[in-house]
Amino acid sequence: MTLRLVITGTDTGIGKTVFSAGLAGLLDGFYWKPVQSGLDGETDSEIVGRLAGLPMGRVLPEVYRLRKPLSPHRSAEIDGVSIEAADLSVPCVPAPLIIEGAGGLMVPLNRRTSFIDIFAQWRLPVILCARTALGTINHTLLSIEALRARSIPLAGIAFIGDEMADTQQTIVEFGGVPQLGRLPHLDPLTDKTLRDAMIAGFGFASIAGGE
Repeated sequence: MTLRLVITGTDTGIGKTVFSAGLAGLLDGFYWKPVQSGLDGETDSEIVGRLAGLPMGRVLPEVYRLRKPLSPHRSAEIDGVSIEAADLSVPCVPAPLIIEGAGGLMVPLNRRTSFIDIFAQWRLPVILCARTALGTINHTLLSIEALRARSIPLAGIAFIGDEMADTQQTIVEFGGVPQLGRLPHLDPLTDKTLRDAMIAGFGFASIAGGE
């Protein structure tokens, strides 16, 4: 079966969109953001299209495009839209598919369903993006527990930020999960600097082995 990976984070603003772009480019795959909240400025799909270096058509259209940059459930309510789990079926594509959630695991899609409930239905391996900064140990370990409580396969942790060896080791040991690699903050952030950082920081074999 074609590799399919879900990218989520311990919080919003982690850097998972940049990581998703780098991974989609590294795997020469497709990218899909099912729900986009916030349409002012560059959307996540547009960022990936700019940074991933993928051929035309590899960034799949969102199912829901919501105007306000809020939690999807609230943004949908403002737009007069109801997000339905049944609409979020995983597309079939002929190459690796990178699927990016919104915010963290418990972000609501409507008043009954959170993203983690959709992930549990999909049963696809998840890569958890985590900051290396202070506070990440608690947030990351809680996210790991939430995934395991629902029997969602966890491929590993992708750290984002400056090297914090003890913090990263602590999460890996307490969480019992592999560290897939680390993506530093990039300045400038371009398709080339991102690709170079992904090649240096992540191995295809370790990521593909998560399925």
